[in-house]
Amino acid sequence: MPVKNRFAELLPEITAWRRDFHQHPELLFDVHRTAGKVAGLCRSFGCDEVVEGIGRTGVVAVIKGRSDSQGRVIGLRADMDALPIIEQTGVPYASQTPGKMHACGHDGHTAMLLGAAKYLAETRNFDGTVICIFQPAEEGGGGGREMVKDGMLSRWGVQEVYGMHNMPGIPVGHFAIRPGAMMAAADQFEIVVTGKGGHAAKPHECVDTTVVSAHIIVALQTVASRNVDPLKQIVVSVCTVETDSTAHNVIPQVVKMKGTVRTMDHQVQDFVEARIAQIVEGTALALGARAEVHYQRGYPVTINTPENTGFAADVARKVSGVVDSDTPPLMGAEDFSFMLNERPGAYIFLGNGDTAMVHHPAYNFDDTAIPFGSSWYAEMAESRMPAA
Repeated sequence: MPVKNRFAELLPEITAWRRDFHQHPELLFDVHRTAGKVAGLCRSFGCDEVVEGIGRTGVVAVIKGRSDSQGRVIGLRADMDALPIIEQTGVPYASQTPGKMHACGHDGHTAMLLGAAKYLAETRNFDGTVICIFQPAEEGGGGGREMVKDGMLSRWGVQEVYGMHNMPGIPVGHFAIRPGAMMAAADQFEIVVTGKGGHAAKPHECVDTTVVSAHIIVALQTVASRNVDPLKQIVVSVCTVETDSTAHNVIPQVVKMKGTVRTMDHQVQDFVEARIAQIVEGTALALGARAEVHYQRGYPVTINTPENTGFAADVARKVSGVVDSDTPPLMGAEDFSFMLNERPGAYIFLGNGDTAMVHHPAYNFDDTAIPFGSSWYAEMAESRMPAA
C-alpha cells in the first residue's frame, strides 16, 4: 500500500516531532508551544488554511482535494495535552518539565496526524476537504467541548469526524473498534456530611460524621449491585475522604468525599445521579446528620455511529490487516464524545504493544506505531473521498 511506504520514509521525521513534543509537555489549555509548532508545521506543508485559537488553544488545518467542488468534508482529530505526572521512563527524550509528562500518548497522536497532513497536502489524492483538528485539554479540561462551542464543526462544514487513541496491551499495528457505546460517560460528585463534632471518648454526645460517611460509602455500592440492571455497565467509586480534623481523638464536624460515576447509557446516567442523592441524603438523615451532594456531569458517552464504524474498520483492515471490530467497551472517558454528539463518526484504538498502561509514569508511546496511525488517518480521507 503506497501510503504505508510513504510513512515508512517519513518515520524519522515524524518520530522527531513526537519526541520533541514529549520533551516539552504542556497541560490542559496551556499548550501554546505545542499548538504553535503544530500550526507552523501545517503551514510548511502547504495546508490551504491554518487557524489557531479554536477552543482557546486548538489548531485547525484545512486541506482541499483535487476537485474544485466542495465534496465531502471530514474531520480527523488528535489531542495535544499531557498529564501532571512525574516521568519514570528513563528515555533520552524524557520530559524536561518537572511534574509534567506525556503519559497518554497524545504526543504520538499529534505527530501521526501531522504526518498524515504532510502526506495529504503533498498528494491531494482525494475529492473533498480534510479538516485536521488538533485539540487541547482532553485530560479533564473538555477541549473538545470548547472547540465545538467555538463553532468549529459548522465553520468548516464538517460532516463526520474520526479520532484515534493508542492502546497498550494491543499489538503494535493492530486496531480495535466497536459500534455504539465505546467509552463511558464520566461524572463526578462531592458529598459533604455535617454532624456534631466532639471528643472521641464521648461519641454519644456527637453525631459521628465518619460513621455516617462509612455507611454512605457502603450504601452507594448498592447502586451498581442492586439498583441497575446487571447487564448495564456502571461504576460508582468514592475516591477521597477528608475530614476537618487531623487529631486522633476528635470526632470531626464535617466530612467531604469525592468520587466518580461511569455509565454507558444516558438513562442509566440520569437514574444514577438521582439515586446517589437519595441514598446520601437518606442515609445521613437516618443517622442524625445532614448531607449534600454536588453532582457534575463530565464527558458524555463516546458513541460510534455504526456505518462510520464499519468504514473506519475497513480502512484499518487495509492498513494492517488486523482489526477487532467488536472490542469490549471501556469505562474510561474521552472528550471526543462532544464531537460525536454533533456529527456522525467513529473512534478507534491503535495498538501500542506490551507497554505500561496510559497514565502510568513508565508509559511511553511506541514510535513503530506511527506508520500505522498516519496511514489510517490518510487512508480515511482517500477512501472516504476517492479522487475521480
